[in-house]
Amino acid sequence: MSNLGQFDSDFYQSNYTIDNQDQSSEDSNAYGNLYGSRQQQASEQLQAAFFPQEMLMSSGYEGQFFQPASNPDYYSQSSYIDSFDEEPPLLEELGINFNHIWQKTLTVLNPLKPADGSIMNETDLTGPILFCVTLGATLLLAGKVQFGYVYGMSAIGCLGIHTLLNLMSSSGASYGCVASVLGYCLLPMVILSSCAIFFSLQGTFGTVLALVIIGWCSLSASKIFISALNMEGQQLLIAYPCALLYGLFALLTVF
Repeated sequence: MSNLGQFDSDFYQSNYTIDNQDQSSEDSNAYGNLYGSRQQQASEQLQAAFFPQEMLMSSGYEGQFFQPASNPDYYSQSSYIDSFDEEPPLLEELGINFNHIWQKTLTVLNPLKPADGSIMNETDLTGPILFCVTLGATLLLAGKVQFGYVYGMSAIGCLGIHTLLNLMSSSGASYGCVASVLGYCLLPMVILSSCAIFFSLQGTFGTVLALVIIGWCSLSASKIFISALNMEGQQLLIAYPCALLYGLFALLTVF
């Protein structure tokens, strides 16, 4: 038992006293204060690096960081914000003007009416495409599937007339303008193909009607060309190749 008591006294015997405990507590508090002061200094340096000193010291600033107060005058005076009322209509942006389309159609339907060169010189393909599709549809109703011939002859004919007009006129003409005029003047041929739905054109009446329609189309096209390109006195020279082109469409319609 004496040995056990001596073992216990030796086991619990230590040089650590209450004073040592107080000293370690003071050391830990000093380390905590040093760490806290360093952390506060680092935070102040980071804040000073991202924000101006005037903003931090100003007592009149009531906003929040990264959330500036909104200024309604900025949006009202901005040049990059346009009103929807100032934007042009969609059809005008696409180059579709129904008033000009109607005027061109009336000019074609009345060969004796003088053409407006400023309107006829526009590159408007809305009406020509519509008339080409209508011509193909009426031929289809008459039992003739000729869509490929209509588009092919239109493209090749526009190319030929465009080359001829550039050789004859001093100002020259664009391919789009030539295609627009020839396409609008295709409207009388649509009337001829519509007649082919109800009765046959393979006869004397059909031949005379086809010749009248060819003259109508070529006269309207030549009138518009001399008005748009200032080619006075050359209407017959322009009407002849146009008559050859529209004669091909008449052959598709009659036969």
